[in-house]
Amino acid sequence: MMRLGTGIGWRSEIADAVERMPGIDWVEAVAENVCPGHLPDSLLRLRERGVTVIPHGVSLGLGDAEPPDAGRLAALAERAEALGSPLVTEHIAFVRAGGRLTASPRLEAGHLLPVPRTRDALDVLCENVRIAQQSLPVPLAVENIAALVAWPGEEMTEGQFLYELADRTGVRLLIDVANLHTNHVNRGEDPAKALAELPLEAIAYVHVAGGFERDGVWHDSHAHPVPRPVLDILTDLASRVSPPGVLLERDENFPEPAVLERELGAIREAVELGADARARAARARSGVRELGPTEAELTPPARETEPVAPDEATRQRLGLAQTALLSALVAGTPVPEGFDRVRLGVQSRALAAKRADVVAKVAPELPLLLGDGYRAAFVAYAQGHPMRGGYRQDALDFAEELLLGGRLTEGRSRRELRRWWLDRSGPAPRPKSRLGQVGRVGRSLIGR
Repeated sequence: MMRLGTGIGWRSEIADAVERMPGIDWVEAVAENVCPGHLPDSLLRLRERGVTVIPHGVSLGLGDAEPPDAGRLAALAERAEALGSPLVTEHIAFVRAGGRLTASPRLEAGHLLPVPRTRDALDVLCENVRIAQQSLPVPLAVENIAALVAWPGEEMTEGQFLYELADRTGVRLLIDVANLHTNHVNRGEDPAKALAELPLEAIAYVHVAGGFERDGVWHDSHAHPVPRPVLDILTDLASRVSPPGVLLERDENFPEPAVLERELGAIREAVELGADARARAARARSGVRELGPTEAELTPPARETEPVAPDEATRQRLGLAQTALLSALVAGTPVPEGFDRVRLGVQSRALAAKRADVVAKVAPELPLLLGDGYRAAFVAYAQGHPMRGGYRQDALDFAEELLLGGRLTEGRSRRELRRWWLDRSGPAPRPKSRLGQVGRVGRSLIGR
């Protein structure tokens, strides 16, 4: 595995700052935010300088009960080729449920949700990873996620689950130490135990990010400074293996470039502390100073067994379980047996708030039109209206519900919202001129 070094998540808001930062060996870009035919100039300049760019997918749904969508896989492959990337990454998560396997409406989470650590889920995940590996032009690495909700009846720890996944598929692992900290606070899972159980030789690189704690719940925000416990987990990991790369993630609330540079410095120091501890341990064992990564650290994990494709019944069992959970989170249906109702309530509100934030970004006119009432109106809407497509469709559905549901009284806001919705919900924008509008109406009547 190639040595990546120290990197930072490339975001358009900090693109200029990233280009000027010293010591940046590589960057990671959210795959869904990059158009292969129109790559941002900043990424092109970084590539010309020899900076590695890795696409990081967020919507493939490798943990879904259904096999990964061929179109999404093709899009991820296209981005890897356009960026000249040595690998691509995605998440060990499910993001949608329902549909064919369950004879129920298709549901979109708009978020990364945990898969149960069961044999059924592992079988499905391994097969989905295998399908993805065959469709991608470069190796795949998969990331452990942060979770607030724990599945009842789990059969493996996170470390055991990841170890078997890597062993059965040969997939690389993207270890997010911030997510290990999140699961420690929210689910009582010991990060040191997880690291001890991981196949360290399978690590492709490491994510580091910040968050905050509120009412005993850790929120993996990617919008706050990296806390000391996360850096300590990074040091623990680096004391066990030399990570090929370490990357700082920041998605919101971007600070001044100097602040990001200080965080990158703290990350380097945490890795160096771990390397020193690893070297001392090596000297204690053999009396020989460890000069660099061992051969085992650079060798992919052996594939002792071939993945066994799950049958339809296995996918269906997983699909029914995931649909019941997702429906409780986004559609207000009863909480499935064995889940923590309070935690599901917190997760449900967090999903609604995230939807409100993202819709405000993809459709910034809505907060302007609705003013201070936008957020409360959207959260109320989200509690009974699951996503049925992407966030742009979500914005249109929200506006339509406001207009048809009578929640917005007559007035300028209603007229402007109606005009906004009509301009975007049809197959083509409405003509701007009055004469053009009359002509369009006339053609419609003639067509009848």
